[in-house]
Amino acid sequence: MIHAALGGTWHTAVVSDALGRPVAAEWLLLDDGTAVVESAQALGLPLLQPDERDPLRTTSLGLGELLLATLATQPTAFLVGVGGTATVDGGTALRAVVGSWLRDIPIRVLCDVRNPLLGERGAARVFGPQKGATPEVVEELEARLAALEELAPYRDLPGAGAGGGLGAALAALGAELVEGAEHILDTIGFDERARNADLVVTGEGTVDATTLEGKAPGAVVRRCERLGVQCELFGGIVRDGVHAHALSGRRALAGEDLIQLGEELAGALVDLG
Repeated sequence: MIHAALGGTWHTAVVSDALGRPVAAEWLLLDDGTAVVESAQALGLPLLQPDERDPLRTTSLGLGELLLATLATQPTAFLVGVGGTATVDGGTALRAVVGSWLRDIPIRVLCDVRNPLLGERGAARVFGPQKGATPEVVEELEARLAALEELAPYRDLPGAGAGGGLGAALAALGAELVEGAEHILDTIGFDERARNADLVVTGEGTVDATTLEGKAPGAVVRRCERLGVQCELFGGIVRDGVHAHALSGRRALAGEDLIQLGEELAGALVDLG
């Protein structure tokens, strides 16, 4: 999204995935010198097979390596997305790798959730199960995160629990935690682009209650409501009573689903006209 709106130059670095294996991770250098780094390029859950998902073993090492590789190009600032990771290590491996190298560069952490580090809404209990944690492992992860005394001042920051505690870890390195979706929409000038549109369409694989609690599609819906612009939300799967266009949920039919959705929305626009 950022590259499509603002351009920039793509770079690639070979770093460790969440299990320590080499993976080619891309990052974007904008024309103003800002480096845009997505944690999931190195630590993404989809990079692991389902039977490899074990947050007691996965670490944030690769993100630290990626940030140092990016730092070598002398960016003026970092935008770091921390969604979609396979880790719940509180950024322990990340901080061990980067040390104090990031202290003198502005960092904004783009959080797709506003969860704290610990507790019922924390990194272990909310996100551990989707990363492969059993109930027993969730409690072990919670105990490990609670034992990280250096993160104690940042535990309750909104977004501290994002990325399995990467939010808190980067805050401890001096980063500012921001609402990722809102920041990106501001960065690309979304309001100006959407203000005169007849229709805005947004969606994701699974639309549920979390879609409206900080994710990009939910932010787009809210912006369009404020602008008075019609916005239609779709998902491969729709849950939790969220009003959205439900597709088949089958990857093999994604192309056909989108064609059908386009026909429906086009018909709706004709009727409104």
